[in-house]
Amino acid sequence: MVKKILLAGESWFVHSIHQKGFDTFNTCTYEEGGATLIAAFEKAGYEVEYMPCHVAMKKFPDTAEALSKYGAVVLSDIGANTLLLADDTFVRSKKAPDRLEAIAAYVRAGGGFAMMGGYMSFAGIEAKAKYAGTPVEEILPVSVKETDDRVEKPAGIGVRVTADHAIVKGIGKNVPDVLGYNKLVEKDAGDVIMRTENGDIMAAACAMGSGRSFVFASDIAPHWAPPEFVAWEGYDVLFGNAARWLCKEM
Repeated sequence: MVKKILLAGESWFVHSIHQKGFDTFNTCTYEEGGATLIAAFEKAGYEVEYMPCHVAMKKFPDTAEALSKYGAVVLSDIGANTLLLADDTFVRSKKAPDRLEAIAAYVRAGGGFAMMGGYMSFAGIEAKAKYAGTPVEEILPVSVKETDDRVEKPAGIGVRVTADHAIVKGIGKNVPDVLGYNKLVEKDAGDVIMRTENGDIMAAACAMGSGRSFVFASDIAPHWAPPEFVAWEGYDVLFGNAARWLCKEM
């Protein structure tokens, strides 16, 4: 039976105001950034259920039992508030299950979990992603800063493999530069398997209870991941390996 991966995030709406002298008009667009990651998971043999941010806000599972049908759960560029503030709580002031607690319980019971980097991952821009101090931080192989954790590297920064781990097997030594990442803090329980050339964490993994957890500190798509990184032959290998490792198939 093919295992299923739940990917939540990697979507955004853009509202633009066009001013032409005295007059203005508005346009709106909707965009998604997860196609290459989904393709990598599918090439590795997994079925992917994708929830854009606005869908996850309403439909992301709220119990460990509901999450247990997935071999792994991946959050990418989706802030904690999107999962914490369901309509019942934010609009109607009703109690609702804590979906971050559900993720943590799911992992400790044997599930796989990954967080990919971005402006709404870990701490994020202006610390708005807000995962520090949450149940999700507890199951990560790293700690999350409480302040804006972005490291912008417009000239590019090199990435290197720093440990012998199943997730980085076969990706090669020539990892393309990235243009930025979330600065993460080491935990004793985590294995740092990739670093930037200045020593910051790029990827880490750990066992957590009966489950497994993985982080990648940069984007899986532009803008921090430039076209050269997304087209890199090791991209599918890296994230395919991560999927297999999280699903306990390697």
